[in-house]
Amino acid sequence: MTQGQRTRTGMDPDEVVRRRLHAQRLRGPGLGSPEDAVRHLLAVQAQEFPYARWSLAQRTGGPGAASEALSHRVPAAAQVSTAMGVEQAVSDGVILRTHILRPTWHFVHREDLRWLTALSAPRLHQGNAGMYRRTGIDAAAADRSGQVLAEAVRGGRHLTREQLAARLQDEGFAATGFRLAYLIMHAEISGILASGSSARSPGGALKQTYALFDERVPPGPAVPRTRAEALGELVRRYFTSRGPATVKDCADWSGLTMADVRLGLQQSLAAAPETLATSVIDGVVHYFDAGTDGSNAPSAAGPRIDLIQCYDEYVMGYSATRHYLGGSAPAFPVARDPMHVVLLDGRMAGSWRHTMFAGRCELDIRLFAAADPAPDDAVQDAVDRYGVFLGIPAARVRSGVKLEGHI
Repeated sequence: MTQGQRTRTGMDPDEVVRRRLHAQRLRGPGLGSPEDAVRHLLAVQAQEFPYARWSLAQRTGGPGAASEALSHRVPAAAQVSTAMGVEQAVSDGVILRTHILRPTWHFVHREDLRWLTALSAPRLHQGNAGMYRRTGIDAAAADRSGQVLAEAVRGGRHLTREQLAARLQDEGFAATGFRLAYLIMHAEISGILASGSSARSPGGALKQTYALFDERVPPGPAVPRTRAEALGELVRRYFTSRGPATVKDCADWSGLTMADVRLGLQQSLAAAPETLATSVIDGVVHYFDAGTDGSNAPSAAGPRIDLIQCYDEYVMGYSATRHYLGGSAPAFPVARDPMHVVLLDGRMAGSWRHTMFAGRCELDIRLFAAADPAPDDAVQDAVDRYGVFLGIPAARVRSGVKLEGHI
């Protein structure tokens, strides 16, 4: 143990859940804005864009809003940011959506993307090497396509995937299917492309666009972080926003090796040993934010239902210790069942999805047998929060189907 670091022995499952809910800002003081939420979490998985917006919004609401909401003392409108607010932050480039970490789509704050890209790129390219070979993307093709893509978006031109494909095809690339996807991803990982302002299809759906990385991402310090410093920053922010968690959890979340995570811990603890505390649970060291005391956090006045996306960081932030969730997620839906996750006091209690109509949203919320009937006011409060987030009326649709399972 580093001098100044707190350690303790043992932590029961309920305390682990309480601490994670508070670290993730699903409980306690809400953050001020969607960009604050993504800064806190560092990277937020975002391939399901309509639901990923909600992952950011439900962690916002200003000081005290989330904790007050637990006892139903404030209206739903005070609890969350709106879908439009998240979309605007992405369109403005404060929040960028790109392939990073494992890789998959993530939201990242623009001030973090440059150093995260430098840290992640070698392992991302290594992980993609097989697909590069299968799609014929060698070093020469990657270099030339990167130049074409950079010129296509230079000067503030934000282009859709289809428009980038046309530019590549004009230059002789067979830019379709997986080859197109990996040419674009190679350019993202290499710091050539970043997400641009949102475009809308003729039907009104949001479409991803791409912009020049250097026009969307600040230049960073004159002397960039060393690799060890970047590892220390990643590790510190992972454990303070997701702890208690293990080295294995952090490695799987970040796409780094366990040796890298241990090096990051060494760097972080040497710089600020008071930042992280530890607890040994079942013989494994768990790290968490030493500045919070989730063990003594106030309990809700009653049961709390949370609707989270299946790729929420409360799920994807863990691998070795995901069992504290109390269920299996993310999961492939069976017979078109919903795949997003209902939490009851922090543990998996069912699944849900939204269906959008003109001027309204219907929520199919299916609870496990052991959780249904959950208190109607807790379910209704979750529905109301989602409606406020969308800015349109939301209502639960009784599917008549009860999931099998337990909590």
